[in-house]
Amino acid sequence: MTTLDPTIDAKAAPVEVATHREPIGALATYIQHASSGERAALARLKPEALQPHQLAALARALLKAGLSPEQWHADTWPRWALIAHGMALAGHDRKQKLGEQLAQAKVSESRVTKLLTSRGDAFTQLLPRVLRLLASKGVAPNWRELGELVLKESSNQRDDKEKAEAIRLRIAGPYFSALARSASKS
Repeated sequence: MTTLDPTIDAKAAPVEVATHREPIGALATYIQHASSGERAALARLKPEALQPHQLAALARALLKAGLSPEQWHADTWPRWALIAHGMALAGHDRKQKLGEQLAQAKVSESRVTKLLTSRGDAFTQLLPRVLRLLASKGVAPNWRELGELVLKESSNQRDDKEKAEAIRLRIAGPYFSALARSASKS
């Protein structure tokens, strides 16, 4: 079980801790090496309305990544579904900051601003569109940043809301810096 997500049921019996320290990285590695059918199943997920067959594909991926979804509250599943869905759509590249990747893919300032200012359902609907755009430009996002935002953004924990805002600023800074550097070169 990972402690990355605080919505784990505290009353549940304790289970063995996942051996992988970084569940987002483990999930990305699993998806990268999964069969094309398994990746396609994850890419077809509807995170906001998981169907039983989609839940099965998601559960397999999460378990292979060392997570313990059987201990989660119902509202945790859609967050991880969005992460797995996004990884299957656009991949994962941790070598750059997400903001730099958005600028590299020439994602418009208005689209990035919408993504960073949206909350709740608006965020979960907009994110897959941005991910498809990144994929079409051949740019894989940094899911260590983006995954953390997805997990914290829709949480009911006050600390998580504050952390989500800090993550948004960490994404915006490199994005706007890269835009400014690009504009000064032209």
